[in-house]
Amino acid sequence: MKHTIHNPRIVEKAQLDQKEFKDINSLKVLVEKEAITLKLELDYKMSKTTREKDQMSEFMYYDGNLLIGYIGICQFGGDMLEVNGMVRPEYRRLGVFRQLFAQVKEEWKKREAEDLLLLTDANSLSGRSFIKSLGALHDHSEYDMLLKDGTTKQRPIHDLALRKAGNQDAKEISRQNAIYFQIDETDTALTLPEEEEKRGVTIYMAELNGQSVGKVHLEVSGGKGGIYGLGVLPEYRRKGYGRSILIQAVNILMEKQLSVIMLQVESKNENALSLYQSCGFKVTSTMEYYKLSKNDNNT
Repeated sequence: MKHTIHNPRIVEKAQLDQKEFKDINSLKVLVEKEAITLKLELDYKMSKTTREKDQMSEFMYYDGNLLIGYIGICQFGGDMLEVNGMVRPEYRRLGVFRQLFAQVKEEWKKREAEDLLLLTDANSLSGRSFIKSLGALHDHSEYDMLLKDGTTKQRPIHDLALRKAGNQDAKEISRQNAIYFQIDETDTALTLPEEEEKRGVTIYMAELNGQSVGKVHLEVSGGKGGIYGLGVLPEYRRKGYGRSILIQAVNILMEKQLSVIMLQVESKNENALSLYQSCGFKVTSTMEYYKLSKNDNNT
């Protein structure tokens, strides 16, 4: 049943307060009951410093005191923005999201970023329909994967060890990120592991006889564990080290008595997908990424 909007107002923030965070989380829980996944990065955003929040923008659409729509911008580095949002089901087809996205476009004009990535769950008909109306082109897809049984039933390679990273590893982490994710080192600020750990993310360097061969980032939030940024340097690939890093990462998280462990992988990365599945992870949802560029005619 559709509702009529009586007292509309759009609130823009660089930094959410606790009430706004709670409002957005409550709306997220409601929307995800439709069997779709939202990648809003709320915990990540709340953990960032004031300087880092300059790269983020939050737009909330209220009807009186009820949050009926939300859209957020993240800029993780480089020259691309990520945008994801939602509308309360009974307030859809009333132009709520289109008004929110108009605010996003105005913010985008102020930034140097050339490209904008719009995210939607593959099962979200309304999300895909809206993005299609913008003329955005499909860029790539990512699978969300979960491990629920608590064990990979495999043993790691014993001569490869995970060492908790310190700030002295920041340049090496940046170098490896550039290799794994095809980004320019000079475009992103250094990630300081000791600062990241204060926000719930612990970075581990994978080492073989004292030589760095890869890395992995582990996050604990809301009783769930996350594995991110896992990579093996090219010269050490196809030797089982990726599997060893993954198994050790799972073991570290399981020691914390977490109910579930998740990770994300690009759908075209068949080697990584095969590795994760062989270690017990299962695909639970697909996130689609669509790209708009400032030089597109429709922007």
